[in-house]
Amino acid sequence: MTHFLRDILRQPNELRSTLDHLSGAGRGAAEAAVAAVRSARPLYLTGIGSSWHAGLNVSALFQLGARPVYLVDAAELVQFATIPAESVLIVISRSGRSVEIVQLLAKARESRATVIGITNVVDGTLAREAQIPIVIPVALDHAISVNTYTTLALAAGILAARSSSSFNAPLAESLSRSFAAVTSAIPGWQVQIENSPWLAPHSVTYFLARGSSLGSAYESRLMWEEGVKSPATAMGAASFRHGPQEIVGKGVRFGIWFDADKMRDQDLALARDLRKLGASVMLIGQRLPADAADLVFNLPEIPTPWQFLIDIIPAQLTAERLARLSGSNPDTFKLCSFIVEDEAGLLSKTKERT
Repeated sequence: MTHFLRDILRQPNELRSTLDHLSGAGRGAAEAAVAAVRSARPLYLTGIGSSWHAGLNVSALFQLGARPVYLVDAAELVQFATIPAESVLIVISRSGRSVEIVQLLAKARESRATVIGITNVVDGTLAREAQIPIVIPVALDHAISVNTYTTLALAAGILAARSSSSFNAPLAESLSRSFAAVTSAIPGWQVQIENSPWLAPHSVTYFLARGSSLGSAYESRLMWEEGVKSPATAMGAASFRHGPQEIVGKGVRFGIWFDADKMRDQDLALARDLRKLGASVMLIGQRLPADAADLVFNLPEIPTPWQFLIDIIPAQLTAERLARLSGSNPDTFKLCSFIVEDEAGLLSKTKERT
């Protein structure tokens, strides 16, 4: 068994533990962050890499709660933005030590901005320097971000929902049931993956999504590049229909995430047309027709805006299996450091591993 798969399999338990932590030992920091968000003018949400994808998912929760947020990549925020005084920055970073995050903390100090740091590492720069650190105590992943991705997304999502008074005990209980149901669903998903012709090494792959699942599409693209060592593309399902559809042809692979409530008929029509044009299609969502695509993952019931917490898991399992089919090792990186601590080039002299 790969380390990547081990990390995936412990994920439902880590999500439940994070939910419990934020209702228990971590509640004080979470409440302080909520107060800061409610008074923020303006409010920024930022990260880089997988943490940026978590921000993509969570930004939808802020928008649904009528609390606008500027979603800006951390590197862009450092180099190409002036941060207004009295801003609040929600900074997501698993290690809290990436070069862009360290530079952003210095810039925030100069701007007199308040930083809410959401991180997994208690002794990282972000946890030490943020005015309001929210540290999620989860064992770090071996290489590809799995538990560090979803647990930080959950923490940021709870912050978004609490800031609009839409997070309560019944919702927490519903999420906990969904996480438990994923544990039971994983073996069936693995059987589907094992026997599916959708998995083809060295394929052209596109990932499409909407709303709070958009980050899942982007995170899947990154897993294909980090783990399968194969290029992929991610974008909004609507954006795909404005030009990129010219790529469609025989053998092209598509993964499409379905919102449980919005644009389902339109996206089912998209899946049908892609297959008619010779593409192979994977669907991930709730209550999907089993014959709607070449590979269909039906998710356990979960409140629609929070689906991103579990709809990444079938894609993770698929990436792990495809990596092995392709002869790639998802547990090692050829070039990438676990923590990017400099900004120049690709061939660094030292690489940090955990």
